[in-house]
Amino acid sequence: MSTYAHITLERSHQDKIATITMCRPEVHNAFNKQLILDLMFAFTDLTTDAELHAVVLTGEGLSFSAGADLNMMQESAVYTHEQNLDDALRLAELFEIINNFPCPVVARVNGTAMGGGLGLIAVCDIVIAVEGARLAFSEVKLGIAPAVISPYVVRKIGETQARVLFVTGERFTSTHAQKIGLVHIVTKPEDLDATVSKTVSELLTGGSQAIRACKDLALNVGRMDRDSARTYTAESIATLRVSSEAQERLRAFLEKR
Repeated sequence: MSTYAHITLERSHQDKIATITMCRPEVHNAFNKQLILDLMFAFTDLTTDAELHAVVLTGEGLSFSAGADLNMMQESAVYTHEQNLDDALRLAELFEIINNFPCPVVARVNGTAMGGGLGLIAVCDIVIAVEGARLAFSEVKLGIAPAVISPYVVRKIGETQARVLFVTGERFTSTHAQKIGLVHIVTKPEDLDATVSKTVSELLTGGSQAIRACKDLALNVGRMDRDSARTYTAESIATLRVSSEAQERLRAFLEKR
């Protein structure tokens, strides 16, 4: 496993759950180059763990993530186009890694999420946010755009909502985010850990291979043509049915274990 500067990685539930915490509370867990790399390396390291059921992603302190670090943004103003392109592609790679992570990623949104912080939320599979969390696609206020995160955000909230929230940069609540599909569960701050634990407990009742197959289906089937979807889904269930995991779980169910 890698050594990280700006995140912690903890295991629980007999190593079936990993929790990644962004640890830059003094700047509301804003991205700098090292935090981006830490997240990339951590999720890449975890990809090979076939027994993992879920990863919980959260932030230390009162915020989830305020997006790009202002110092990093100031530095980018004097970069060449090629340097800025490299930076943007690195961030795009992070979102792609999390979006395509083989098992579910649960966002524990403990507070403010702005700009790229909402990009992190958009690439998570299950999003649990506290009431009163402040959210915004704030890039337009700084003369830029939510470009790299837009493919994932638009897929979650749709073009209609993106056309409003991208161009205004207005703040909205976690309750509104739930209405438009960006957040799944809204909870009181004092109930956040219990709500996350309940979701984790549900995930632990599934088989690790089956969980991965289910995420694959959710990510891919909607973009397939009819024939591709027919073949892909049939292959998926045929493979799962003969797996040792499925056969053991079926026996346990029939034997009421």
